[in-house]
Amino acid sequence: MQTSFPFRTAQTVGVLAVTQLIGWGTTFDMLGVMGRVIAPSLGLPNEAIFAGLTVMMVISAFAGPATGRWLGRYGAAKVLAASSVIFAAGLLLLAAAANIAVYALAWVVIGLGGALGLSAPCYTAVVEREGANGKRVIAILMLFTGLSATIFWPILTLLNDNFGWRVTFLVSAGLHFFVCLPLHLFGLPKPVAAHTQGTGAETPPVELSPADRRRAFLLIAVFTTLCTFVTFGVSPSLIEIFRQSGASPALALQLGSARGVIGISARALDMLLGRRGNPILTSVMGVSLMFFSFLMLFVLPPSTPLLVTFVLLYGFGSGVLAVARALLPLALFSAKDYGLQAARLSMPQNLANAVAPVVFTAILDRAGAGPTLVTCAALAAIALVFVLMLSALVRGARASAQPA
Repeated sequence: MQTSFPFRTAQTVGVLAVTQLIGWGTTFDMLGVMGRVIAPSLGLPNEAIFAGLTVMMVISAFAGPATGRWLGRYGAAKVLAASSVIFAAGLLLLAAAANIAVYALAWVVIGLGGALGLSAPCYTAVVEREGANGKRVIAILMLFTGLSATIFWPILTLLNDNFGWRVTFLVSAGLHFFVCLPLHLFGLPKPVAAHTQGTGAETPPVELSPADRRRAFLLIAVFTTLCTFVTFGVSPSLIEIFRQSGASPALALQLGSARGVIGISARALDMLLGRRGNPILTSVMGVSLMFFSFLMLFVLPPSTPLLVTFVLLYGFGSGVLAVARALLPLALFSAKDYGLQAARLSMPQNLANAVAPVVFTAILDRAGAGPTLVTCAALAAIALVFVLMLSALVRGARASAQPA
């Protein structure tokens, strides 16, 4: 485990933690407390308001490949700065929205900002400054992003209660323009040339042939997309699954809250492992825990101890998987290619995020918890097969690289 934490690393963490908290808290997480406030004011049904998140994810998905090219051409700091301006514009549109057309346009703009400012560009900024050793920093940042709703829901609620939702969005836009933009432009340390240029930056951790590199990318894409489809799909339906599995409303709420805490704890463990962490091994462990948790809850008779065990297994598995998804490209591809590959991977992941809640809600409402759990277990099992194939590919490449 790393024992030192240089000032420039702390500076990178500080800047990106603040901007990612604001980025997630005022966009993706925001409707959790503001959605049902906006709906009656605009005369729109709740589902139309919450469809803004689907628009955001779809736009972010299709902008992902272009983001990867811009990261390679301009660097993460400029791309992140552009996202701050675009987020501010989108939130200003939300503040001015008087009908569904302007509301939808606002989420289109916010979706573009998400592609340029959330997750992949942030982690690329870390790799530009820390190189292949940025795994610990990325894990630390994921701890902060996991707390974005916890921090911003009370803030947004307080602003809305005192000033109304339009002023709340004006303040949110101001945070992006007056806080995030200067931090991205002037607060980040300069990139280290050795991490983005030269032989060291272009040498991947595992030597793969061009064909195996394409195969590895596809395996990572399928694995991460299946995992994010399950976790994003189950998340809004988890309390209802608990209720249908025998939990009282109060216990279901407690279990749902505990799952978030356990997920954050799992991210903290990955952070403590630092350089010694293996994203492929972590992925196998995480998806295995998810598979057994769903299978166990489906097969065994409902009981409170069973539900608690499920939360422990699923919460820890989904928590470590969140970190592994961010780190897998860094384990297979060069530091120079990280931004491009991570942005390309964001396209199928964001599309999965956009449709998963609708799919799982429909299954749960129409068929019940049992078929929902079977679907989750089946998808987790398929994901496990793909990550084991990836592990075999890496082992084969390392074995062939060994001198005879």
